[in-house]
Amino acid sequence: QVQLVDTGGGLVQAGGSLRLSCAASGRTISIYNMAWFRQVSGKGREFVAGISWSGGTTDYADSVNGRFTISRDNAKKMVYLQMNSLNPEDTAVYYCAADTTQRRILFTGKDEYDYWGQGTQVTVSS
Repeated sequence: QVQLVDTGGGLVQAGGSLRLSCAASGRTISIYNMAWFRQVSGKGREFVAGISWSGGTTDYADSVNGRFTISRDNAKKMVYLQMNSLNPEDTAVYYCAADTTQRRILFTGKDEYDYWGQGTQVTVSS
């Protein structure tokens, strides 16, 4: 079992920055690929960024590439999402996720991830 707790969301003006954190407990996450997804009310959960178990590979949605950075600290069991140049379209609930079934491929589909945080709200005002 892996427990994930997402924190760091809040209200920020357009152009501002936020750093989301995902704290893991239970089994170590150092062997799992991790990702951040986001969801707007009434819409599906979409991939934002992913990072391989070693941290050597990252992937980003086109909409955030160049503005967001995903990172991890396996010793601290933490995953981060640094979000810069935020705009109102980034407003959503953000979720941390773990893929504990395999680590060969860094997936972008939500169905490939089996453990989820509770989500943290990010609101960007114009």
